[in-house]
Amino acid sequence: MIKILITGSNGLLGKKLINLILNTTGFDLVATSKGKNRHPIQQGYTYASLDIAQAHQVATIINHYQPHIVIHTAAITNVDICHTERELCWQVNVSAVAYLIDACRKANCRLIHLSTDFIFDGKNGPYTENDTPNPLSYYGQSKWAAEQLIMQSDIQWVILRTILVYGVVKNLSRSNIVLWAKNALQKGETINVVNDQWRTPTLAEDLATICLLAAQKNAQGIYNASGKDMLSILELVQAVADFYGLDKSLINPVTSASLNQAAIRPAKTGFILDKAMADLGYTPHSFTQGLKIMDKQLKELDKNV
Repeated sequence: MIKILITGSNGLLGKKLINLILNTTGFDLVATSKGKNRHPIQQGYTYASLDIAQAHQVATIINHYQPHIVIHTAAITNVDICHTERELCWQVNVSAVAYLIDACRKANCRLIHLSTDFIFDGKNGPYTENDTPNPLSYYGQSKWAAEQLIMQSDIQWVILRTILVYGVVKNLSRSNIVLWAKNALQKGETINVVNDQWRTPTLAEDLATICLLAAQKNAQGIYNASGKDMLSILELVQAVADFYGLDKSLINPVTSASLNQAAIRPAKTGFILDKAMADLGYTPHSFTQGLKIMDKQLKELDKNV
């Protein structure tokens, strides 16, 4: 049995990973997150509370469970919070990674780390794994600093870079762009949506799958791990409206500059996925397929309420 320890198991990706690993043979799972376990399934794996910003807790948990692989999904991903609360951002996104590297070295375990397109400036997207990072925001800087710590370490590691993750789980603590757009338009609210940013949005199931593929195939190095469809944020929201038959006249296209957000966003990121497809057999869903999967899950959740 391969023992996998997940950080951030109460998040969207963390919960999808629990679902996937529980349905895959050959794994012993330890899920960790801050506070109590918020996953609907509480059996079949171990749960431990872990604040990754506390060095002693990280060392103790990894030493106690002795995992073969750590999948590190925990992070502060809110770009504007990272901009204003820089000390907290650095603690969670960078210092925690240093603690994990140290603990993984002592336990001789591999680290699969989640990173982001925001390490790039958005001038030359879509990007390959070999393109040079140039983060525009403090969030991007923190994630790039964490990557550099990992690359300079002497542990076995994989970095999976992803983009704009969407999906649905029970008790989701944070919304995502698809759910936000759907809920706002269903309520008849007018929404401002940027028309000058492009991304390759990632279905949470696809991201969980590539995490597990990286574990199973003993992957090493950096892999792009996003969706395959390049869309502007405006096109993405319009696609959500089309899928649900909602009123697109409520969507108000605006420029990034007009939003006055605290942190700068890159204009056009997106990833070229050839390496992940060739090495790992990664086959992400299209955005439309992703919406269908999400819709089915939302109906199941409604049924069980």
